Order: sequence, then C-alpha cells, then structure tokens
Amino acid sequence: MGIRILIADDHNIVRRGLAFFLKTQEDFEIAGEAKNGQEAVAMAAELNPDIILMDLDMPVMDGISATEKIKESQPEMKIMILTSFSDQNHVIPAIEAGATGYQLKDIEPDELAASIRRLCAGENQLHPKATSQLLSQLSGSKRDARKLLSELTKREMEVLKEIASGKSNKEISSSLFITEKTVKTHVSSILAKLELADRTQAALYAVKNGLVSE
Repeated sequence: MGIRILIADDHNIVRRGLAFFLKTQEDFEIAGEAKNGQEAVAMAAELNPDIILMDLDMPVMDGISATEKIKESQPEMKIMILTSFSDQNHVIPAIEAGATGYQLKDIEPDELAASIRRLCAGENQLHPKATSQLLSQLSGSKRDARKLLSELTKREMEVLKEIASGKSNKEISSSLFITEKTVKTHVSSILAKLELADRTQAALYAVKNGLVSE
C-alpha cells in the first residue's frame, strides 16, 4: 500500500497537474481531491489519507482554518502546505495551525515527491524561506532561551537534539534505547517547558539556539 495523498487546491489545473505527476510515483496513491478547505476537512475525515497537500488561499474555507479543524479531530494527520506565499503572515499561522510541512509551488516535482516521503517518515519539511520566517519569529533573547533550556533534563535535551535532526519518535526510540511511549512523554514535556506548539517549532528553536547546526 502506497502513501495515500489528499490534494486540496481550488485551481483545477493545479489539482489535476499534481495528481497526474504524483500518480507517476509507484509508492503514491491519490486518495481524493478537494476544491476548498471545507471539502478538505470532510474528505480528511472520510478518507483518512496519510498526508494532505493543502493550498492556503481557497474559497469557502482557507487552508489555515482547514488545517486547524483537521488537526483538532485528527491530531496525527500530516499536512503539507503547498502555496505561493512565503511571508510570515502565512507561514507562522500555518505552522501554528498544525501544518507539519511548508513548501512553495515553485518546488521541483521530484523534490516535492521526496519531501512528501520524508514528511511521512517523520521529518520536518520546511522550505528555506518558511524556515527563515519562523526563525525570526522564534528569535526571543538568548538569555530567555538559556533560562528555558536550563529547565530541560539531560534526557529531554537529547530528545530535543534528535527532533531537530528530523527524526521520528520511532527513530529517536531506537537511537536513545528508550520506548516510543517514553519519547512521546519527553516530547510533551519539552514543548510545555519551552512554551512551543509542536515538534516543528521545537526543531527550529533548537537550531536557532545553537543546539544543532542548520
């Protein structure tokens, strides 16, 4: 069974083009196509795809609202924003809504396919322009960062570094010789202590504060 993808975009030609290309990949399957955010929410619940490619600027319901609604009922759902916007007014609300990836529509088709695979494997997939917007948003003073980081245990710090390198819970579990359940507990604790919304923000926070190199 391949990676099941739901495409949400209000432009027929974009949806058709994406579907046509993705179908050429042996490990991809198109689960459905939505013309707006409202359809995406309904189809996500009905079809339970592995990943959703979500446009931002859509009628009836925009991509950010749709992402938020989907993540409320299906928190594990992977959503990659695929848009033309790379400014902070779009990037930051999308990540805060729960998007696990952010790519621009000028991405090379093969790179898009690779990003989808990496995202489904548990890695963070953010376009460099999106990353720079988030890093500037998370730039808080180094002093505050040091104070927050000092509250992490040694094991939590190890988990944070693993998250920052794009590893999934399963990979972190294997790397640190702990159970996946323990990894999830550490991740929840890290997010609470650093006052962050999700592991994507945690990864960027770690990079910004010099725990790992970009």
